[in-house]
This record gives sequence, C-alpha cells and structure tokens, in this order.
Amino acid sequence: MIGIMIGIALLTFSAVVASWRMFAGPGDGNRALASDLLFFSVIGLMSLMGLVFGTPQVLDLVLVATILGLLATVSLARALTRGRR
Repeated sequence: MIGIMIGIALLTFSAVVASWRMFAGPGDGNRALASDLLFFSVIGLMSLMGLVFGTPQVLDLVLVATILGLLATVSLARALTRGRR
C-alpha cells in the first residue's frame, strides 16, 4: 500500500510540473509534450486510485482514455508538423 501512495505522490508532482510547463513553455512542441505528460499522469492517477478504492470499472475507463490519448498525440504531432511526413 505504501508503494501505491508513493506512486500517487510522484504522479501528482509530475502533473503539477507538466501543468507549469504547459502554461510557461517557450514553444508549441514543449506545450504539446507537457500536455501529453499531464494526460498520462492523470491516467496513472486514475488507475492507482482505482486500486486504492477497489473499483474494477476504472480499468475500463483507463483503457479507453489511453487509446484516446494515443490518437490525440498522433493528431497533435501531425498538426504541429502541418501535415508533412
């Protein structure tokens, strides 16, 4: 249980740092990377909270959100490169 609490603390710290970088980032690439880190930190927090509270339905939400996050990352990368391959 202590490992889960340490994981929650680290992911919370990661989300705070990513939020700061997302708003203070010097370029679009830094902001995109910070938003991905923030999204996946929140996904990690959701899964750890699901373990703490013992709700297996959270895992379904985590799977769907991870797929959506992957698609959002690909589309954002495509938008940043303006469609070039």
